[in-house]
Amino acid sequence: MNQNISRLCGIAGKSTRLIIGLMSGTSLDGLDVALCRFTGSGPGTRIELLAFQTCSYDTRFKEEVRAVFSKRNIDLEQLCLLNGWVAQQHAAMILQCLDKWKVKPEEVDLIASHGQTIYHAPRLLHQRPGFGNATLQIGDGDQLAVATGIITISDFRQKHIAAGGEGAPLAVYGDYFIFSKQGENRIMLNIGGIANFTYLPGDLDAKVIFSTDTGPGNTLMDAYMQQYFQLPFDKDAAVASAGTIQESLLAELLKHAFFEKGFPKTTGPELFNLAYLNQAMANAGIKTISHEDVMATLNRFSAVTIADAMRQTLNSGQPFIIYTSGGGMHNPLLVRHMQELLPGFVFHTTDELEINPDAKEALLFAVLANECVAGGDTHIGNGSNDIPSVSMGKISLPG
Repeated sequence: MNQNISRLCGIAGKSTRLIIGLMSGTSLDGLDVALCRFTGSGPGTRIELLAFQTCSYDTRFKEEVRAVFSKRNIDLEQLCLLNGWVAQQHAAMILQCLDKWKVKPEEVDLIASHGQTIYHAPRLLHQRPGFGNATLQIGDGDQLAVATGIITISDFRQKHIAAGGEGAPLAVYGDYFIFSKQGENRIMLNIGGIANFTYLPGDLDAKVIFSTDTGPGNTLMDAYMQQYFQLPFDKDAAVASAGTIQESLLAELLKHAFFEKGFPKTTGPELFNLAYLNQAMANAGIKTISHEDVMATLNRFSAVTIADAMRQTLNSGQPFIIYTSGGGMHNPLLVRHMQELLPGFVFHTTDELEINPDAKEALLFAVLANECVAGGDTHIGNGSNDIPSVSMGKISLPG
């Protein structure tokens, strides 16, 4: 037997596993690295977050990736080169974290790598007859495995698509295993570039859990701040808080087929970008508007689309507790808007569940890697294409 296959079998049979979860989102602020200890799998999964760090991307990394990110026409050679180069950058960051945490690479059982999303193309977005849902993440798993010496699980979204899904959101699988609680209806709301949530029923019925993207989270606000303020985001909503919501612009932002489509659904910056904003402004007949008013309106836009999605998909007669994570939870104005729009909901962050909200996405991909190797027997969702009940991830061996 190949020694790495033997090693993988041993990892699957261990009582505990040490897994590094990686997440790099559309905001391109950095690589989230979460070192986790797992016991068990499926609903019996127990997880301990041992260490966490966000390794910031330098200017070159951001410029290289943005040259191919969410664009229909790109330099194919650059994309080819970046697939391995991104993995090499991530591998160096992992090794730096392990050195800081005084953990040897050989002590780590698995790396779970989300990769860097370059383009997300569900049917609703591309509308090309004869083609199905598609998504592309770069940061090759083989490169990661060889550079670190650690077995790597990556490219999770492709199995989801192969089984009939849209490749997102994937948080539903880890959310169910880690955060479900008997007697409490929970909503796990992640506000990254795109906002998404998972509904976890208090009766723990895996067949009725639900997950969907809602629309923009931070992506439009971040893009606007980068374009006009040369800042990565609106810290503490300082710019948006100084503006006034323009109702005519908000109404135009909400006029898109995406918001008329049923749930669940997925989207990305391929749709919600500055071109989308400019078209909405033109449709509203807006020729002059302050940056502050634009940001105030974009902030409200994200909150409205999140709240609308919840109202349309959840039974309003039941009590719900929302646990937030992602960069948007740090935006006080966005949070206030959501609380105003959802008065019957209780808001917390995943800190209340003893999980660092900033580490949650990386941790959830570690859950997927744990399931890929040691689980895969739990049926999640209704078995339809909306939430395929599949085990995800491609396995890359170090040698």
